[in-house]
Amino acid sequence: MPGFDLIIFDCDGVLVDSEIISAQVGSGLLAEVGYEITPEEIAARFAGLTWKDILLEIERESDIPFQATLLEKSERMTDRRLARDLLGIDGVLRAVAQLPGKRCICSNSSSRRLEMMLKKTGLAPLFGEHVFSAADTQDVAPKPAPDIFRHAAKMMQTAPGSTLVIEDSVHGVTGARAAGMRVLGFTGASHSYAGHADQLTEAGAETVISRMADLPATVAALCEWSDGI
Repeated sequence: MPGFDLIIFDCDGVLVDSEIISAQVGSGLLAEVGYEITPEEIAARFAGLTWKDILLEIERESDIPFQATLLEKSERMTDRRLARDLLGIDGVLRAVAQLPGKRCICSNSSSRRLEMMLKKTGLAPLFGEHVFSAADTQDVAPKPAPDIFRHAAKMMQTAPGSTLVIEDSVHGVTGARAAGMRVLGFTGASHSYAGHADQLTEAGAETVISRMADLPATVAALCEWSDGI
């Protein structure tokens, strides 16, 4: 049976272990303005969203007005931490290289940040120019909207129904499923939490893995059956 025509990877929390770093920065900045939330809570509730959308959601629920400078400060601090501390997910280079066919990245992160993270972790050659940023693509809404996934399928000249997406967040899974794609969940990054796999499954992931070493075999197994999407 033929494999998938395209495999789409989320970046943060799937290819690189960046979500926990972003959550740590965000938690510290929010505490400074009077909103206490742990990095683990940020990761569990908001992984996959842009920092702007996270701030808007917290602002709505807390009635604490956030200044625009908080967004800018967070971006600067996160970039510094990522440049210093970022690591690739354990085993990701070998796992991705073993997969046949077309591959690309769909992310809510900016193109500038994606370029830095992929170069730092040695992943850039595996994807080349096939890196799509919702933040920097015209008329594309960020995840959980399906826009960036549909855009990638169009650019890669593949049908959504023959595409597999690897995602670590409920928001990403939701967007990929709305785009008509199949989804494999991943819970192997440092920000993973109790019940993470169950949440991804409930959002529409067909199965969930916690080790990149299991990726090639799991993709091969998923090629053998359809979930009727």
